[in-house]
Amino acid sequence: MSERLRSDARRNYARILAVAEEEVAARGAGASLEQIARTAGVGSATVRRHFPTRRALLEAVSHKRIDALGARAHDLAAHDDSRTALLEWLSEVVAYCVSARGLAAALSYDGAGADPVHENSCSATLEEAAGPLLRRAVRDGAVGAGVTVADLIALSVGIALATEHHADPAAQAERLFRLTVTGLRPEA
Repeated sequence: MSERLRSDARRNYARILAVAEEEVAARGAGASLEQIARTAGVGSATVRRHFPTRRALLEAVSHKRIDALGARAHDLAAHDDSRTALLEWLSEVVAYCVSARGLAAALSYDGAGADPVHENSCSATLEEAAGPLLRRAVRDGAVGAGVTVADLIALSVGIALATEHHADPAAQAERLFRLTVTGLRPEA
């Protein structure tokens, strides 16, 4: 009997996650947990048992994207120019946050804990993946010594959230990202 319950729980989890991915893609981080439960054919309590918080749901929905960004950071670590590698990765983080509704919210700091990165598994995964890129860029003098991956994630999230209602969010996010990277100095 317990094997059947575990099997049912796995199926429920998979069904809830599939529905949640669609709902978050359509409605963003504010997707209704009750609607997810109805569409998945389970009760709200079942959704909350698998995902006790909205952040837990968003993190699960974003897991594949976060893993892809981590793999990309690893690939870029071999790039000759450390600044270019870091900026290419950050540009991809911003683009993912803009295109994957809910990802920016999954990465954002909600103030609940003392450590803004490690309270959040998505951010912790990205910090671990991007740490070598940033350390190399700092070592090469391409980035200031006080910059942290948490800073870079916060900038990416801020850009994504600031542009989500823009007529062309991807273009505006890229523009703001480039402005952030180059600063306000006029072109020489």
